[in-house]
Amino acid sequence: MDIGFAATTTLDTRYTEHDRPVLLTGTQALVRVLLEQGRLDREAGLNTGGLVSGYRGSPLGGLDQELWRREALLTGAGVRFQPGLNEDLAATMLWGTQQIGTFPGARVDGVFGMWYGKGPGVDRSADALRCANMIGTSALGGVLAVSGDDHAAHSSVFPHQTDGIFESVQIPVLQPADVGEILDYGLAGLAMSRYAGVWVALKTIAETAEQSAVVMVPRARAFVTPDSALPAHGLNLDA
Repeated sequence: MDIGFAATTTLDTRYTEHDRPVLLTGTQALVRVLLEQGRLDREAGLNTGGLVSGYRGSPLGGLDQELWRREALLTGAGVRFQPGLNEDLAATMLWGTQQIGTFPGARVDGVFGMWYGKGPGVDRSADALRCANMIGTSALGGVLAVSGDDHAAHSSVFPHQTDGIFESVQIPVLQPADVGEILDYGLAGLAMSRYAGVWVALKTIAETAEQSAVVMVPRARAFVTPDSALPAHGLNLDA
């Protein structure tokens, strides 16, 4: 495999190149999670769409701007960006996407989602997150809840850490250590969410969300699901 940089690299190709080094920021890696999930579903013959919603705040303060910049790519991948009026309403909207089989007229078989908010946004949205997680996710949907923790209170009134809130509402937490893991764990989190029928949190901090790194983006990805007996009614909301 050729691991050299492409002869011509643009801001868009960092979202489309595979099997070679790609320069990404942590924020851009989150956008690429959505693009990659859409691509993987299409290549698997699945009819899905995507929705991302939340409310900005450091270290995720630039996520909405990057989503707007990549609107054409996201639309091509079947992903819609709808910023929330606040974090609670954004979480409630994503909760609704997992009820795709409840009402007639759906144009897709599942909607994968990404919710985002900084630490205080996770605090205020605990009830919405708890209810959405307890109701569950669809087998072809899944929701990744991305939190931005400002441990040093660089741009917050006080330091915050979201692990405890997610644990309280019974949402498992993934903690990537670098930009590459944001992409890898993001896709793994969506796969976990689909399998287990729960929301999955992805915690970011300034050192991961705001850094840049050269990462490898493999085209082929496969996630192994547990070989264990499932209840007759399944684990998902629409089972």
